[in-house]
Amino acid sequence: MRAEVNSGRGSDGQPEQIGLPPGPRLPSPLQALGWSLRPLAFLERCNRDFGRTFVLNVRHGKPWVVLTEPDDVKRVFTADADTVTASAVEASPTLGPLLGPRSVMLLDEPEHMMHRKLMLRSFHSERMGSYGEMVTEVARREISKWPMNQQFALWPRMQAISSEVLMRSVFGDIDSYLLRRLRERLRHLTAWLNDPRRLALATAVGPSYLPHTARLRAMMKPVEADVLEEVRRRRATSGANDSEDVLSMLERAHAWNGSPLSEPQLRDELITLLSDGPTSTSLAWAFERLLRHPDKLERLQQEVLAGVDDTYVDAVVKETLRLCPVVPLIMRKLLAPMQLDGYMVPAGATAAPCPYLIHRREDIYPNARAFAPERFLGAPAPTYAWIPFGGGVRRCLAASFAQLTIKRVIQTVLRELELCPAGSTSSGGATRSAVAFLPGDQALVIATRRASGPRTGGPSSTPRLAA
Repeated sequence: MRAEVNSGRGSDGQPEQIGLPPGPRLPSPLQALGWSLRPLAFLERCNRDFGRTFVLNVRHGKPWVVLTEPDDVKRVFTADADTVTASAVEASPTLGPLLGPRSVMLLDEPEHMMHRKLMLRSFHSERMGSYGEMVTEVARREISKWPMNQQFALWPRMQAISSEVLMRSVFGDIDSYLLRRLRERLRHLTAWLNDPRRLALATAVGPSYLPHTARLRAMMKPVEADVLEEVRRRRATSGANDSEDVLSMLERAHAWNGSPLSEPQLRDELITLLSDGPTSTSLAWAFERLLRHPDKLERLQQEVLAGVDDTYVDAVVKETLRLCPVVPLIMRKLLAPMQLDGYMVPAGATAAPCPYLIHRREDIYPNARAFAPERFLGAPAPTYAWIPFGGGVRRCLAASFAQLTIKRVIQTVLRELELCPAGSTSSGGATRSAVAFLPGDQALVIATRRASGPRTGGPSSTPRLAA
């Protein structure tokens, strides 16, 4: 579809077109099919055919204006609440029924900012040290269960680590039986959500896919029951509010604010925190990229074993998130017209900054398709051209925690194991999961334990957690 436009002048005196930018002429159902089956290739083709800004009509009557200009991204991310609002459900139809209407990810202002400020206390920089020790210990424990000298997929193993890390962070000293049951129920829910046929149908039809939503609610009930069981146990336990886990800190923060959380509010906030996908996916991508680039892996491994600082592993994480962002589009619904790349985009449209395409711009990242962590050594990531966690007041509030988790898991794996790719080292592409895009082969590897055991150096020796 190509929008009809009228020429005019914007407030900055630059030529302006009233309406939507160009985009594919395909009917909405066919665009939805392209988005469902090969979304990343679909984005690249539209970028090539229609330029830096284009419109998609994946949902009939709900245009997505895809943005790849950092100035436009800044304009969207810094707009006030009267101009833009969250539109995450448009990008992932499972988010609404999965997270619930009171999730900080889906709230509009001013409720969003109030909840965000209270939740940020749980991810304060002072907490990162204790979180890092816990991440290392969880990773070591899970790695000890991995099969040796045979092919296996890394992504499910990374899911197990990140899920355990999240549950330990959120609940702290949780009952071991409840922990195992919740872990298993989350695993079943994730597998159900990631069924390719279900994902394709949900993406094509959108949030109105009621059979899918009803079934998702049924799958969510056991998970919710476990979460609320722990909430009730915690509230009934004398002295629980002295704990430093996220749940206790969240309850204290709301109590200090004069608005104690109801069970439905806690349900939505805790499910949001526990619904991992991006962290485990980024870990799988990091190893997938490193194994395809032995020189980068060798440099990182030597630095990890020598116990040097985190400079290179930090660059590896940033480059992984640049080259393999877990979500290709970040959605913001326009509540008022906004000038974007010379178009006055009308209210009701969705402005969609596109990390996948922005991160591949040659004018910003020379040799953009190459995996080159060195590009981030001594140079900060550009604010509005490196956006794996979004930006502005809706930037992922756990971004620092996610990066810390990725770094600590990478370091722990490299201290404990030697990894080699299983099969071809050519790119296997990406495939869609419920909330992210993961390696097409789920990062197949073969692992062997180091003959001399794990080396010293870095944060590898930590207190044991309760089983």
